[in-house]
Amino acid sequence: MTTEYFVPAAIPRFDGHYNHWSMLMENFLRSKEYWPVVSIGVQELAADTALSEAQKAELDSLRLKDLKVKNYLFQVIDSSILKIILCKDTSKQIWDSMKKKYQGTTKVKQVQLQALRDEFEALHMQGGESVTEYFSKVLAISNKIRIYGEELKDVIIIEKILRSMTAKFNFIVCSIEESKDVDAFCIDELQGSLLAHDQKINQQDKNEVALRAVMSSKGRDPKKDK
Repeated sequence: MTTEYFVPAAIPRFDGHYNHWSMLMENFLRSKEYWPVVSIGVQELAADTALSEAQKAELDSLRLKDLKVKNYLFQVIDSSILKIILCKDTSKQIWDSMKKKYQGTTKVKQVQLQALRDEFEALHMQGGESVTEYFSKVLAISNKIRIYGEELKDVIIIEKILRSMTAKFNFIVCSIEESKDVDAFCIDELQGSLLAHDQKINQQDKNEVALRAVMSSKGRDPKKDK
């Protein structure tokens, strides 16, 4: 009988890259069903507010969740940052302060996004660069664009890769474009096809080099005998 072990999800630590961290942290809190206490907050009531037992229990539950989220945030945000957040009474106040401080203005975000778009458009595979290296470079920039909130569909990434490969991939690129529905093509499938083609070309090159070496060696033998 196989024993399965539960591995708790790691709490994403703030590393200075707010957009990426906030996306990971929000997903983490949603998985714990704690996100509403951050996005909506816990309503504070006047001391003399009359509550039913059910309402008291619900409020106590929300306050406990808020306390747990604050504990998570205190663990992943450096103390030097927490010192400059004036109001830390609730997890929502901490979250909103982080957003205000690190997310930046819309204008700054748009400038950064445009720079990433330009970088994406300028990408071309370099001679000597492997398929894996080029895919990693394209996907790294694509993910940054998505983090800034722009929808970048896989088909756009695929089309970009196909039109920016080096000349030795022209045959396989044309073959893919003619025989496959690019909209239904996935990035992993494309990478596999290009890797297989690259390996085939490299093997052919090795065979040609080996054949030339054999023929050259035979051509020199008679001269050595003289």
